Amino acid sequence: MILLIEDKGPVRVLTLNRPEKRNALDTALTSALLESLRRTDADETVRCVVLTGAGPAFCAGADLGEFKQLTDPKAAEKRAALTMQLHLAFSKMVTPVVTAINGAAMGGGAGLAIAGDLAVMSRSAKLGYPETKHGIVAAIVMANLVRQVGRKSAFELVALAEPIDAPRALALGMVNRVVPQARLMNEALALAEKLAAVSRQAMAQTKRLFYEVADLPLERALERGRDANKRMRSFAK
Repeated sequence: MILLIEDKGPVRVLTLNRPEKRNALDTALTSALLESLRRTDADETVRCVVLTGAGPAFCAGADLGEFKQLTDPKAAEKRAALTMQLHLAFSKMVTPVVTAINGAAMGGGAGLAIAGDLAVMSRSAKLGYPETKHGIVAAIVMANLVRQVGRKSAFELVALAEPIDAPRALALGMVNRVVPQARLMNEALALAEKLAAVSRQAMAQTKRLFYEVADLPLERALERGRDANKRMRSFAK
């Protein structure tokens, strides 16, 4: 199984399971993860997701071996569209997602690590966007990065392609917690259980509004807040 699925009460743990490839994202794993996220979001018994990786790495990014075989432009375009849908899925979900970054997260793996709503990172892990060192661009993952990190820091990450350690990722606001490796899953699960305890309706409206207002001018963002306030009155106990 390239993607392990385990339920711990209302929390679903998804584990990228290609440790021999440092959990690199080939088409099969990308498709499996996207489908699982969508299926999980439709399951009202699941109130939070924890995403992590098997073995010493979280995710090495795109499977370069597979990419070298994508010589057909249409196949390459289809693969890029699949990657885009995966990174977009997190903000579209009602269910909150906590990423448990157990090891190196590079390129698309770094994008995946910060795509969740909250992130817990092992103190020994690293994040990085090494694409320019390979003569390519951190293209799809750049959109989310610049929304979470100041422009100067984001440009430094994608231009110099130098990995950063966990304390630096925390200082930049890319992750919420940095803990020893031995405590990673316990911390991530504890955070997930707190999120799972929140009303599903309240969480759905919070996520929807949060991702809307992040990209809106102030007046329009306040209007969205006003509209959400009206909707939530009908949910109040």
